[in-house]
Amino acid sequence: MRKNYSKKYVLLCAFLMMSVMAFAQTGSIKGKVLDETNQPLPGASVSIDGTTMGSTTDLNGNYTISGVKTGNVTVTAKFVGYTPIKKAVSVSSGVNELNFGLKPDNQNLNEVVVVGYGTQRKKDLTGSVVSVTAKDFNQGPITTPEQLITGKVAGVQITSNSGAPGSGSTIRIRGGASLSASNDPLIVIDGIPLSNTAISGVANPLSLINPNDIESFNILKDASATAIYGSRASNGVIIITTKKGKSGKLSVNFNSLSSLSEITKEVSVLNADQFRTAVQTYSPDHVALLGKANTDWQSLIYRKAYTYDNNISVTGGIKGIPYRLSVGFLNQDGIVKTDNLKRTTATFNINHDFLDGDLKVDLTLKGAHTESHFAADVIGSAVSFDPTQSVYSNDKTKFGGYFEWLDSGNPNTLAPRNPVGLLNEQNAVGKSTRGIGTLSLTYIFPFLKELQANATFGGDLSNGEGSNLIPATAASKFAQKGSYTSYYNQNYTYNTDYYLKYSKDFKDIKSHFDIQAGYSYQYYNTYVKNFQEKTGDKVTPVNSLVDPTFGQYYIESPFARANFSFDDKYLLTASIRDDRSSRFSEKYRNGYFPSVAFAWRAKEESFLKSVDVLSDLKIRASYGITGQQDLPTSYFPYLAVYDPSNVSAQYQFGSSFVNTLRADSYNVNLKWESTATTNLGLDYGFFNGRLTGSIDVYNKKTKDLLLNAPIAAGTNLSNYLYVNVGNLTTKGLEFNANIAAIASKDLNWNIGYNVSLNKRTITNISLTGDPNQKIATGAIPGGVGNTIQQWQAGQNPGAFFVYQQVYNNGIPLEGVYVDRNNNGTTTDDKYLYKQTDPKVFMGLNSNVNYKRWNLGFSARASLGNYTYNAQAAANAAYVGLKFSKYLVNLPSSVLKTNFTQYQLYSDYYVENSSFLRMDNATLGYTFGKTGGPYTLRASFNVQNVFVITNYTGLDPEGSGIDNNFYPRPRIYSLGLNLGF
Repeated sequence: MRKNYSKKYVLLCAFLMMSVMAFAQTGSIKGKVLDETNQPLPGASVSIDGTTMGSTTDLNGNYTISGVKTGNVTVTAKFVGYTPIKKAVSVSSGVNELNFGLKPDNQNLNEVVVVGYGTQRKKDLTGSVVSVTAKDFNQGPITTPEQLITGKVAGVQITSNSGAPGSGSTIRIRGGASLSASNDPLIVIDGIPLSNTAISGVANPLSLINPNDIESFNILKDASATAIYGSRASNGVIIITTKKGKSGKLSVNFNSLSSLSEITKEVSVLNADQFRTAVQTYSPDHVALLGKANTDWQSLIYRKAYTYDNNISVTGGIKGIPYRLSVGFLNQDGIVKTDNLKRTTATFNINHDFLDGDLKVDLTLKGAHTESHFAADVIGSAVSFDPTQSVYSNDKTKFGGYFEWLDSGNPNTLAPRNPVGLLNEQNAVGKSTRGIGTLSLTYIFPFLKELQANATFGGDLSNGEGSNLIPATAASKFAQKGSYTSYYNQNYTYNTDYYLKYSKDFKDIKSHFDIQAGYSYQYYNTYVKNFQEKTGDKVTPVNSLVDPTFGQYYIESPFARANFSFDDKYLLTASIRDDRSSRFSEKYRNGYFPSVAFAWRAKEESFLKSVDVLSDLKIRASYGITGQQDLPTSYFPYLAVYDPSNVSAQYQFGSSFVNTLRADSYNVNLKWESTATTNLGLDYGFFNGRLTGSIDVYNKKTKDLLLNAPIAAGTNLSNYLYVNVGNLTTKGLEFNANIAAIASKDLNWNIGYNVSLNKRTITNISLTGDPNQKIATGAIPGGVGNTIQQWQAGQNPGAFFVYQQVYNNGIPLEGVYVDRNNNGTTTDDKYLYKQTDPKVFMGLNSNVNYKRWNLGFSARASLGNYTYNAQAAANAAYVGLKFSKYLVNLPSSVLKTNFTQYQLYSDYYVENSSFLRMDNATLGYTFGKTGGPYTLRASFNVQNVFVITNYTGLDPEGSGIDNNFYPRPRIYSLGLNLGF
């Protein structure tokens, strides 16, 4: 027994000694990664060469790599825009400390930026490409991706469409290139081109993408950069790259943002006392209709709104496979009562190298679900409702107890509705779901390392549904005994890209050459189903389901690109794409989109290398052609298509009714709209990169405009038809500068400034050969078919077509206009005046870091843009007090003009809407470690800080025609970020 016990004891001791020895074979490496001013670099990667072991730094620049075998290893630290550093270290058991101090590379010229179907070093770019990374994003309550870069990029104008929750933005790159077709840029997310098709149940399709998951934006502006995308690239391309998984230890980041929104300005209307005086003076017959209350209707529809945005992300590696998982939840109230958006998002990414690094696999899955409650369209009613009336009537049994204008005991069909009643008696809800998946494969052939194959497979599936229920007791649907409507749609996009790329360095002649050729296939499908209005309730429908509509089209495209550089100074790029769109007939289906660009890195010349003050100088020139086929109304505009009619156009056979078929208009000769762009650019850098930037001059010429134009009666099946007619030119200049004003150990100050000048001119718009042909556009209120703008050769497409007002001591004279034709009458004296497009727009941002403190802001200015104040023009006249059996309020501008009749076409209402807006300001403090490996950062942000403008309407920023705009609120936010 003792022998056995002794053997077991010896074996146990041997096992423990072996375990200790085995444990002693590993250690850990930890340290900091700092920049040139000894500030931490969060998100830097630190890895052990020849292994999959690594880590990323936290907010304080700390990293830890555990389980490292003892012995000599080489450790590499990297951060985008900085020169990587390798250090050899002898790892012993226990903790080994290794710190890194990274320095910016040569003006970030070795930074890799994303371009169409691949990446390039910044210094090798020949086109106009701008990259904005997460480090430079706007801060604060950002709910849609485009808000991250508002004001950051020269030539890119981003205008929010309204202040409603999740509302989208109008994005224009260099002003857009079309009139009736889309002017939206192509947006590509992780290799998937997004469709512009709307998603029911949500205000903005981009609101289904969580901004917290985005790593970078790359904006392609000139044709040499965009032509590789061919169609839909005439308006520029925005490539969005989301965050990827990183190997190393488990890292968790939690971000919470709480916000309070409030309205900053209401539409200026008469108060109750002013209104009573106006009625007594100009409409004494209606005095009996006046009430005894003093009601501010706008204050009753608006509120202080709260938003909560929480996001958590987890990154790390499982058996050497990097992953990232993030989940976010947004609950955003609108400043109009009952308005709300709830959004849940999830993103998952894994990426890994196989076959000794020859095969790279990247899989990204994104999902989002929203639930919305839409407020009724009450802003117009609140502006126009009689301020002398009470919210509630004396009869609580009718119309929900709300005061309404009646005619013979029933709601007056012409009068505005009680805005509070509209809000509370409508239940409009919507739901939407979106999923985007991308799988990217890159394979380097082991027998020919210069050759690689790339394949990307992606899909974008979304569906939306919603309904609107208004009870029979509501005045707005009293005649219909209430209503219930519902809708559903589904969109699907499938995309595949394949290409081979061959790269070769010719060291003997200091040259590099690469060429790639590939094939892209994009398929779009949409399905829409609507229920016609049902009366009473949703259980007993009166009308049947409207026949569902389908839409689908595809684009298949071979493409190729070649890059050649000689002596690292002379760069040449050429590309070609052949798009084949099913939206055009076989005769016009193919669209060829070539480009060529040249760049000279003058700084590398011997006569400039010794000029120390100059750190970079590159001159660029490019020419290319891009296309347009994105029409908003038809998937097959060249085919004779028949649509089922609605119930009002049924044909009776005996006792049954049959829906007829209605022919749509079509044009068999429709073809691509094309834009040829010439771009000259200069990239510069001074004082060792303390001052960098670029200057670009461009000229875009669009021909064969896809125009929804009026046609002669009887020549087709509609009064309007999409045709190729006319030309449009866009000329502009862009300048941007990035300044490292102060760079020291404790204090750093960076400033960014950009300015853009842009001019659009219609050079031809004739349908009949008449060079003086004019097309009315720009619908306005005040009557059926009223327009305020006109397209005409030689003019800006946003010009207003109005009469020239005559004044007396600064006061407009009613109905008195300048006789511009000197023929004794002014009926034919309308003229084109001003424009909606800004002549100049600018962006300014600043960021100051002092030790653990951070202070930053971003601002924009727009100069030379004008807005038609439709709210005032269509309502500011005393004739509005003389409607039968009801009263409406008037804009306060009537007190100045004293107009008795509406003057819709007076240039008095075309106002200068130039503005300076501070979009956001942020103050933050990083607490650092809070016990253990935790980091904490707190920030306070104000969005829509102030606006300086002479515009008298609600907001100077918009579409150029101001009517019942949902106000942009001022938002105060407190953010907390916890990392461990």
